[in-house]
Amino acid sequence: MAIFRIGTCSWKYDSWKGIIYSAKAEQNYLDEYSKHFNTVEIDQWFWSLLSEKRIILPKETDVKLYADSVPDDFKFTIKIPNSITLTHFYRKNNAEPLKENPHFLDTGLFNSFTDSLKSMSDKIGVLMFQFEYLNKQKMSGLDEFIERVEPFFQSLDSTHTYGVELRNPNYLKKPFFDLLERNNLSMVFLQGYFMPNIWQTFEEHKDHLSTTVVIRLHGGDRAGMEEKTNKVWNKIVEPKDEDIEKVRRMIYSLRRKEVDLYVNVNNHYEGSAPLTIEKIKRQGE
Repeated sequence: MAIFRIGTCSWKYDSWKGIIYSAKAEQNYLDEYSKHFNTVEIDQWFWSLLSEKRIILPKETDVKLYADSVPDDFKFTIKIPNSITLTHFYRKNNAEPLKENPHFLDTGLFNSFTDSLKSMSDKIGVLMFQFEYLNKQKMSGLDEFIERVEPFFQSLDSTHTYGVELRNPNYLKKPFFDLLERNNLSMVFLQGYFMPNIWQTFEEHKDHLSTTVVIRLHGGDRAGMEEKTNKVWNKIVEPKDEDIEKVRRMIYSLRRKEVDLYVNVNNHYEGSAPLTIEKIKRQGE
């Protein structure tokens, strides 16, 4: 039977006390979190590229702590470090010249990253490659993207499930979904960040989805949501009931296709990820 898991993007929020955390919860809330949800997204290891010669990979103590904090049937979805997924270094301003990232899709670095996760390897659901928006200076188009990434994906072993998230709306075409199918890669649907509504993309390409799928519900205006909430994430401040109903139908359709499904909800989507999950479950009853 296909797996369905729903959880949040990260778990380290004091303002969830009274929603999923007790007043006595310790600062590391993961143990208590796992009594409510069976998956969570780890994004903290994404921010790894500090300079050409300085890359941060997960600490063994953190990996073991997270693995030991959750039950055996719990699964993490993990964002691959940006030292591997960025084609170029970030710029402080647009006047700076672009500088290529020599570690882009480096198999040795990727293997070092997965080696660092060994103590939680049996609790990894999906390793997600998040590619930033690629303008013409960084990538000429979808054809070049496929040409550059496919050899790397073909080199990966089958130890884990790998997902791909794009930030280029014009890349969401049949050749990209063919790439996923050929290499047994998972589609990571992102709701937000100027991407088209995920249910529209799903309807157009659902026949090409035969393996694990990840849905990430993010908001469109991150800064605006933080201003509304003052980064206190304990209530819905921007309801998206109509959108949630469309997401729920998408979930239902994917479950009927018998594919494994992860849904990761961000606080920035409506104001409180745990409360959004309650709504998704309630509307699905």
